[in-house]
Amino acid sequence: MSNPFPVATVDLRDYRSNDPARKQRFIQTLGDSFSGIGFAVVTGHDLDDALQNKLFQQVEDYFKLPVATKQAHEVPGLKGQRGYSAFGTEVAKSEKVADMKEFWQHGQTHAAGDALHGSEPGNVQVAEQPDFTPTLKQVYEALEASGRDLLRGIAVYLNLPEDYFDAKITGGSSILRAIHYPPITQEPDSAVRAAAHEDINLITLLMGASASGLEVLTKAGEWLAIQAPPGYITINVGDMLQRLTNKRLVSTTHRVVNPPRELWHTSRYSVPFFLHPRPEMDLTCLDSCVDATHPKQFDSITAGAYLAERLDEIRAEKRAEKAAKA
Repeated sequence: MSNPFPVATVDLRDYRSNDPARKQRFIQTLGDSFSGIGFAVVTGHDLDDALQNKLFQQVEDYFKLPVATKQAHEVPGLKGQRGYSAFGTEVAKSEKVADMKEFWQHGQTHAAGDALHGSEPGNVQVAEQPDFTPTLKQVYEALEASGRDLLRGIAVYLNLPEDYFDAKITGGSSILRAIHYPPITQEPDSAVRAAAHEDINLITLLMGASASGLEVLTKAGEWLAIQAPPGYITINVGDMLQRLTNKRLVSTTHRVVNPPRELWHTSRYSVPFFLHPRPEMDLTCLDSCVDATHPKQFDSITAGAYLAERLDEIRAEKRAEKAAKA
């Protein structure tokens, strides 16, 4: 079968099959793609079309709510990690102009016996839209299951035990983010809806967005458009996995560009799942990824400390605070 996408395509059913050749082909293709461009496209995952369609309808309905209603779902002090974040809240690292988006975040629910139970805020409920949070929960669990097997394949590619990531991500701090890029009503300060950035987490799973716009920066310095159709999920390496592998797997810069002027009146909806480990995971570079040719490039740090550090960098109000003190 020819590949209709500019990055590698893998089928998660190959990994889950009892056919060693299919499984090995999946592992090699995914690992090579993550080593090369840091992105791939996956089918055969745990998120069916009906649930995707339901989610996007719920997301669209939520962002159509009155501004005052949405603002009531914004939780101060959480750095946007649960509930609603208003338009202009987030600024990409090294950028001065806020991204043109508003978003909602749904996170992990820790079981009563988990050491992290009660350590993270609960998910915000929307009285005006009672199906919203339950739908997010369903999608979260489906993508969490797919992400677990994707990381198992990556573990084998790295010559680690297949279950290397299992305990590190079970009950991890993963986030499902529903993003709305509103219509552009005046000449924007920037040519992009979301400025060039890299993801913080281990891997990201992104459902096909409602409109084009996602671009990936290649090693040749060119922007490559990626638009996976319904039924496929775009996946990419995050900074945590890049640190762990000492850049053997690459966290590639990407952005969301503005549509052509004739489409400025349209919204864009996107729902990425940021798969995070538990905060105590050690991100020290793997010994197998460090040698004389590839010296250690990153200081040792835990996932929780790294996440806190990065969240401080991207929140607009934090930056304003720093500027005021300067």
